[in-house]
Amino acid sequence: MCKRHINSQRPSKIAILGWGSLLWDFDAEFDAQHREWLLDGPELKLEFSRVSESRSQALTLVIDTKHGTLCRVAYTFSKRKDPEDAICDLRSRERTTRNNIGFCSLDGSHQQSRDLGTEKPVSAWARSNGIDFVVWTDLESNFKEKSKFGQEFSVEGAISHVAALDAEGRARAIEYVQRALSFVDTPFRNAVQKQPWFG
Repeated sequence: MCKRHINSQRPSKIAILGWGSLLWDFDAEFDAQHREWLLDGPELKLEFSRVSESRSQALTLVIDTKHGTLCRVAYTFSKRKDPEDAICDLRSRERTTRNNIGFCSLDGSHQQSRDLGTEKPVSAWARSNGIDFVVWTDLESNFKEKSKFGQEFSVEGAISHVAALDAEGRARAIEYVQRALSFVDTPFRNAVQKQPWFG
């Protein structure tokens, strides 16, 4: 059950941004509430810098303004007319809290983001495309806290982390990298695909 925070006074054109498993992991409830994915969204800094508990410690994609590389992400239009419903859909799909969902409105009246480095390009993209409201997953990198070696993210450190995973974790890490769409072009992805144990 999602609490109401945003009141919509008129029908809204609501976009949901995506770059990771939202695009390939089927979820009947979430997928029923949005249209097809399009590939000309805003440019955001992405990297495989989050250790995922639900994926056996595999590294997953997040917005990372410190270590990420600019990638033009995908987006889809929500079938919802109320922004709060779209926020709730994404929060439920990601199995997270509302604080981990970023959003901004075209008129600037409602916004939530971990940093301006994300909010500014998203807002500019929304304005140029006449989109009333944009929603995205705003999980942060936790690599230093959760990785095998407790170090700041680096490509070398991330490869070492994946190499040290058990068989299931490494298989899930490889699968996640392989399934990421081609617009995800980061130093880690390029480097890990060259490892003899990858694939």
